[in-house]
Amino acid sequence: MSQIQVSAVSKAFHSTTAPPRQVLDGVSFSIAEGEVVGLLGPSGCGKSTLLNIIAGLDAEHSGSVSIQGRPMQEQLGAGFRVAYVFQESRLLPWYTVQQNLEFVLRAGDFPRAEWGERIANVLSAVGLSEFRDFYPRQLSGGMQQRASIARAFCIDPDILLMDEPFSALDELTARKLRESLLALWARFRTTIVFVSHNAFESAFLADRILVMGQGRITREIDMGGTPRPRSYDDTALFEASKNVIQILERHAHPSHANPSHS
Repeated sequence: MSQIQVSAVSKAFHSTTAPPRQVLDGVSFSIAEGEVVGLLGPSGCGKSTLLNIIAGLDAEHSGSVSIQGRPMQEQLGAGFRVAYVFQESRLLPWYTVQQNLEFVLRAGDFPRAEWGERIANVLSAVGLSEFRDFYPRQLSGGMQQRASIARAFCIDPDILLMDEPFSALDELTARKLRESLLALWARFRTTIVFVSHNAFESAFLADRILVMGQGRITREIDMGGTPRPRSYDDTALFEASKNVIQILERHAHPSHANPSHS
């Protein structure tokens, strides 16, 4: 059974001064447990809206999202854990890094006896062990985002959702964080769904890339032929990235090609 099943999800934004704008149009796909899937496409194609619907943050839509065969809201009520990493870290500024992690552990009703080990493990994995007592304002943007990723993994989520988490960072910092993310994934095997408009990032991270355009999934790209762990120097990765870019260009100019629908 697929862990995540998105079935015929559609959504339109309504306005009193303009006609409804269709953002998602009958989107359907499934994601297996432990899979890393990227939603890739230009700005405004519905990626972030779809991610919010999967997270249960947006209930105003048609179609359905089920987790292991049950509606998302039922699973959350049964203790199923979903973590969300945004473009910015969204750390609580009045708490230290450790206190930010303790906050989500407390909210998740984790036994206090587990807090120390959980926090130590994830801070070590993202290289922030020596910064646990720092406040967010004392950290660089990249370090703040590392803390945000550590916060997500410390609750051992069943599903991790990420909305362009590295887009605000310089490329060198983003590269390090992508590697940290995959190191944590290799350890926890968490199912990850991430949004990106960066073809190389998507190729580096994903098992599969779902290309979006005009509110639909227009192409599915299987990255299974690129073995893990992946290296930025891997020529196969560059070729895969170039292929993704060519697909995006064809979809941006549909008169030059017949788009393939998955």
